[in-house]
Amino acid sequence: MQYLKIFASIALFSLLGCSDSSNTASSSAKKTKLCFITNVSADFWAYAEAGAKQAENEFGDIEVYFRAGDGTTTKQKQIVDDLLVTGVKGVAISPTSAKNQIRMINEWAADTHVITVDSDSPESNRLCYLGTDNLAAGRQCGELIKEALPNGGKIMVFVGIKDMQNSQERYQGIKDVLAGTNIEIIDLRTDGGDASKARANAEDTLTAHPDIAGLVGLWSYNAPACLEAVRAADMLDQVKIIAFDEAPKTLEAIDKGEIFGTVIQDPYTFGYESMALLRKMVVEGKSAQEAGVPDNKIIHVDTRVLRKGEGLAYKAQCDAWKASLN
Repeated sequence: MQYLKIFASIALFSLLGCSDSSNTASSSAKKTKLCFITNVSADFWAYAEAGAKQAENEFGDIEVYFRAGDGTTTKQKQIVDDLLVTGVKGVAISPTSAKNQIRMINEWAADTHVITVDSDSPESNRLCYLGTDNLAAGRQCGELIKEALPNGGKIMVFVGIKDMQNSQERYQGIKDVLAGTNIEIIDLRTDGGDASKARANAEDTLTAHPDIAGLVGLWSYNAPACLEAVRAADMLDQVKIIAFDEAPKTLEAIDKGEIFGTVIQDPYTFGYESMALLRKMVVEGKSAQEAGVPDNKIIHVDTRVLRKGEGLAYKAQCDAWKASLN
């Protein structure tokens, strides 16, 4: 009889265990899948991922897939198409080409909720753009360039992909501010998202234009690449470097006086708010308007300028965001 009681207890325990496992699996299955697709891989996007994962943890009913592109529209299409097959119901993407991705964004938007983040494709059927007012940020950068070069001079501007909406608007903002000044923009050089090529571009500029006064990087890795080239050429006293974003090397160099300053965005907020917005529409079933999307379908996130003495303090925040992913 004792053996029968033990057997019955084991059987009951096993049954309860299976039930708990089933409930756990069921709970996991109920989570709505959302994704965030970057243009390239960079520290900037690690901070956005931290924000997206915070939204996942906070709400508890969404599962976030965070994927990095390689600078091409082909890679982004492959990533999104594959994720949609797995059941992803909402897509946040930083398009690599405002024009060339209209058709693919429209195809995705026919089947799921799509928003653009960081860079826009305004002629597509995306529900909205969430991110920096890049024209205004470009103007901030232009003012920083004027501050760095009060006596004027020649500058070269660098970016990963010039077809991206954010690249075009930042560059335009700089040109707007510098128009009519004694600061001359030589050209805009691209590197396709390749940091090695970015340094080579800077090295070529220093060689071809020995009287260059400033190097301006519009993407996060551009300024560190410029710094490596300027250091190697022993031209730190001659060439001012102006940055965008919060790459760790940029923030360290600002407080050392090697980079004049940077215009920082808020990638953490990009990640968090994009997932929160998609969740409102997908999980709660709200319309874009009910979820807080304005009539112009643009949600701007503020930018600010960091100068010497402010770099390391902000780096500590960035390090904390990155550490939260481990």
